[in-house]
Amino acid sequence: LQALGIEVIMLTGDNRRTAARIAREAGVTGFEAELLPQHKAQRVTALQQQGRHVGMIGDGVNDAPALAAAEVSFAIGAGSDVAIHAADVTLMRSDLLSAVDAIRLSRATFRKIRQNLFFAFIYNVLGIPLAAAGLLNPVIAGAAMAMSSVSVVSNSLLLKRWRPKRAGQ
Repeated sequence: LQALGIEVIMLTGDNRRTAARIAREAGVTGFEAELLPQHKAQRVTALQQQGRHVGMIGDGVNDAPALAAAEVSFAIGAGSDVAIHAADVTLMRSDLLSAVDAIRLSRATFRKIRQNLFFAFIYNVLGIPLAAAGLLNPVIAGAAMAMSSVSVVSNSLLLKRWRPKRAGQ
């Protein structure tokens, strides 16, 4: 997550010593320990009030309030039903790297959306004035509209090639 430019803060109900060890092993510099479920949710809200966008990953009943408060939340698939229902996304594997995959796929999807809007914009910017001026044959205008749709659909289908990247890729 940090490699994607996302600041990571671990919020846990575990004791401070255990949390420090896990944070150190995971390479997480920011953590808060010995938090009750409502304190996690309050921390998420406090970060949002600072103008930050907050995502939350959790697996237990104690994470549900914070999952519900976050702008985007991920539940570990093997987690509690309450966490799964509170989250926006359920990760099918019990692997935190699945959240990284979901974020990367989301970013790739947004890139495709922007590209598709560009394609549609170009066809319309060129086609509409020519058609309005009577300089574009209706058959060519229809073909251009069909090509616009084909371009957008073809570009979108390229997402089928998307694969998760692992360390070193």
